[in-house]
Amino acid sequence: MVATPIGNLADISLRALAALQRADRIAAEDTRMAQRLLDAYGLHKPALRCDRHREAQAAEQIVAHIAAGERVAFVSDAGTPGISDPGSRVAHAVHQAGLRVVPIPGASAVTAALSACGLDLQTGYCFAGFAPGTASALRDFLEAALHGGRTTVFFEAPHRIQTCLETLHCLAPGCRLVLAKELSKQFETLRDGTPQAALDWLLADQKRLQGEFVLVLQAEPTRAAELDARAIALLQRVARELPASRAAAVAADLTGIKRELLYRWLLDHKPPAE
Repeated sequence: MVATPIGNLADISLRALAALQRADRIAAEDTRMAQRLLDAYGLHKPALRCDRHREAQAAEQIVAHIAAGERVAFVSDAGTPGISDPGSRVAHAVHQAGLRVVPIPGASAVTAALSACGLDLQTGYCFAGFAPGTASALRDFLEAALHGGRTTVFFEAPHRIQTCLETLHCLAPGCRLVLAKELSKQFETLRDGTPQAALDWLLADQKRLQGEFVLVLQAEPTRAAELDARAIALLQRVARELPASRAAAVAADLTGIKRELLYRWLLDHKPPAE
């Protein structure tokens, strides 16, 4: 499973190039895109198409090639296979056949956006793939992200980005997000602010609505009022015996309150170091 550049060809890793060079054939989400990639690095390999519509069928062929002793390198159109791209079915089929799956790490729009967002990732993050397309599902999706206790990173399509930001503005006008556009490409942009600020920037130039978008959304902060006195007392007692993360997990089991809320309370009320 070979990660490939998401825009800038210079982002290919030496290990990815070596894997492509040593492969007997390439399995690709789109063989035309794969051919452009191979041409850019002067490589020539037979290619097998493996998009979402024929991934299950192609997985059988890939397993047969590997079982026959071949090296097969799988590439998606851009970034890391299996991350909102084909690849997971292929990996599963190879595992099930008792054969080896080797990850070749590299470019990913998810980690690129997270690394430069500047949002609080202390309690972890959630990658949610593409935002839902229907209005009700989108609203539920955004509400869950806002109250999930951790930062959420997700993709949005150009024709839906305006609706997504408008919905988010209605739900939480003061929330903080980072809009990342065209990562690693010529017109790469990262905008830190509120949903309305992102909308204002996008609509100032219709060309800005084009391209590929990654949104990184900060969950709304947990307030002490969300925990009653009994839950706080229990949490403080457990935290005297266990690390914060473990204490929050134990208290969550005993109270039914989300671990993320309890953990955030502990972080917000951590005594100053002596």
